[in-house]
Amino acid sequence: MKLDFALEKQQGEFTLAAEASLSGDRIGVFGPSGSGKSTLMHLLAGLQHPDSGYLRLDDETLYDSFSGIDIPAMKRRIGVVFQHAHLFPHLGVRRNLLFGYRRLPKHERRIDPEDLIEVLGLGPLLERHVASLSGGERQRVALGRTVLSCPRLILMDEPLTGLDAQLKYQIIPYLNMVAAEFAIPLLFISHSLNEMRLMTEQVLAMEGGRMVKQTSAHQLALERMGNQPGGYTNLLELSGSRDVDGLYAYPWGDQQIVVTDGNGGEGMFQLLAKDITLFKRHPEATSARNLLHCRVRSLFEAGARVGVELDCGGSQLVSEVVAEAARELELAPEREVVAVIKASAFRRLY
Repeated sequence: MKLDFALEKQQGEFTLAAEASLSGDRIGVFGPSGSGKSTLMHLLAGLQHPDSGYLRLDDETLYDSFSGIDIPAMKRRIGVVFQHAHLFPHLGVRRNLLFGYRRLPKHERRIDPEDLIEVLGLGPLLERHVASLSGGERQRVALGRTVLSCPRLILMDEPLTGLDAQLKYQIIPYLNMVAAEFAIPLLFISHSLNEMRLMTEQVLAMEGGRMVKQTSAHQLALERMGNQPGGYTNLLELSGSRDVDGLYAYPWGDQQIVVTDGNGGEGMFQLLAKDITLFKRHPEATSARNLLHCRVRSLFEAGARVGVELDCGGSQLVSEVVAEAARELELAPEREVVAVIKASAFRRLY
């Protein structure tokens, strides 16, 4: 997907003046509440009209104030998944799901509903009324309805906000499966760095109605490490576990990681940077089950602490230490250290 825009919109005292040129299939728009993310999404979808500027999607001009072009929302073939599912209350799940699909010309129906129902696990829900669905089930139905309308781009406006952590991390695999299975580009809008890293390949950061940075989600998380209450979060995709005295050992690069919450299968795990303790050499004894041999790649400021990027046998981790500890450990690029981590420090997300 290619997306180029320069759009301006005045709303009361707030001014949006956003400009970007993008190429990719998993793009994020990140920023705090009030930064203009949702306003931008409404302008891209055609749900609001810009005051001036232009918008091009895959070299087709959807809006150009100079040329007088303004393609209506219904003709842009841009799907939207909102924070709230907005299902039709008078229709059951099946009719909600097929609402847009049945209104498409047959030659535009390129996605088989049965395939989508299987990917999203919607089979058991089809005969239910929408009022009986949980928040996570409602979002899956809303996502399926949008996908079956066969858009060329899906805008997701804070689709996980309002869901508890368990539901949120149940939905993310479905979002990723849909993107992979049906090859529909996503523009994912959120104020959560973790969501950005799990859902996107590149990120536009917004502040005060303007684009302030275009970068990767990983780099953005490193740069904002000192401003986040929990610091940096390592995300590890692990598979192929074996039982070790009631714990789960996963291969990880040329080493292994032992966790308490493995459930025996593959999954995504989070590990806080502050839960990694660094040693100059292998400790003689410790209750921690993970002692990883690593090499320091780089050091960077993280507020009052020092961030440490580690290469652990080809796999990457980020730790954080206080400045005094960095000096005592004589941390510097290429320095060899041992990263010690308790098995209970890993939290399974999905």
